[in-house]
Amino acid sequence: MSENYSLRCRECHREHGNRPSSICEDCMAPLEVHYNLDAVRGKFTRESISSRPANIWRYAELLPMPEGYNDGLPVGMTPLVPAARLGARIGSRRLLIKNDAVCFPTLSFKDRVVAMALAQARRFGFKTVSCSSTGNLANSVAAQAARHGFDAWIFIPADLEAAKIIGTQVYGARLTRISGNYDQVNRLCSQIADRYNWGFVNINLRPYYAEGSKTVGFEIAEQLGWRLPDNIVVPMAGGSLITKIQKAFNELIALGLVEAKIVKFFGAQATGCSPISDAVKCNKDEIDPQKPKTIARSLAIGNPADGLYAARAIAASGGWAADVSDPDIVTGIELLAATEGIFTETAGGVTVASAESLIAQGKIHPDEETVLCITGNGLKTTDVLADRFTLEEPIEPKLVAFEKFMGESVAVAAIA
Repeated sequence: MSENYSLRCRECHREHGNRPSSICEDCMAPLEVHYNLDAVRGKFTRESISSRPANIWRYAELLPMPEGYNDGLPVGMTPLVPAARLGARIGSRRLLIKNDAVCFPTLSFKDRVVAMALAQARRFGFKTVSCSSTGNLANSVAAQAARHGFDAWIFIPADLEAAKIIGTQVYGARLTRISGNYDQVNRLCSQIADRYNWGFVNINLRPYYAEGSKTVGFEIAEQLGWRLPDNIVVPMAGGSLITKIQKAFNELIALGLVEAKIVKFFGAQATGCSPISDAVKCNKDEIDPQKPKTIARSLAIGNPADGLYAARAIAASGGWAADVSDPDIVTGIELLAATEGIFTETAGGVTVASAESLIAQGKIHPDEETVLCITGNGLKTTDVLADRFTLEEPIEPKLVAFEKFMGESVAVAAIA
């Protein structure tokens, strides 16, 4: 396919062609991928999409794919499942889960954005790819770099969860731990990107990388039978995901694949790092940076790159934002697992607990169709549950021992 996209400034709208850059030279605002929708009209149709393999590449015309590029990695097309049991617990009668906790290959939505970034890394001739990460992105860059033959350097805060560290090292990436929070790591990476000819997926390749998040929106619409939900609840770290799902819905409306409607967007953050949520609640058109202090490390970005645009997207849709405490995050993880059999990481606990809060506040009506975005797998953050469960003493392999044990367990449950 011929390229029908280029970079454009989000503020002054200057065209920048295609290059490894994320900032407009004129006004220093961020760049974004812009598409010629007229060029794909008639090609990007429900019928053409449905005939393609069930992964993100089925939406090729509205993704930044270099001409002739063929990845083949089956990323995306994760389940959209009804969640009636969870809905009954939190007060929603039409609740669905978009479950990227099972996304291939590293069990988070970051696999989508990395696939886009590495396509451009190949196009621009980078031999080394890199990122600053709170964990999931590190895993995905390391895994996909290994598959595509790139060298990989990964930069993370030193206090990252052990499972996410191992989930990066196993792929052979060079891991560098930094004594500082994510914002400090990201500043260092910006300096490294200026000096070395490396493809930083969330710095000089960021505009292309971010487009991968649109596939969450495309899939939701397609899985609903080419229609849009009433509400969507999205966890926010840098803020990009919520803006790109909205962009995906708008592109589908513009091309006539779905009927036009207003979808209300709701942002979810941890109270220990809630700069976007605070901006929404205070109706401020600026983001006040924060120093993160939360167990939800994958959302712990105190100075979010797309925070202002996320807040604007929420406000424009008529949505709202919520933030929840660390204990509520753990409760959200357990509630999703116990009702729907889905084990999510801390970011998913934020989403579930925030949705419950938004419903209780009357921001989300029980009869509105609401989608919760679960973005990562709970096997990556088991440390937050370590003190929640204990192992019983082993019993003898005898029926009498089991019946005694069962009786004691029933008695304990009755007392509780």
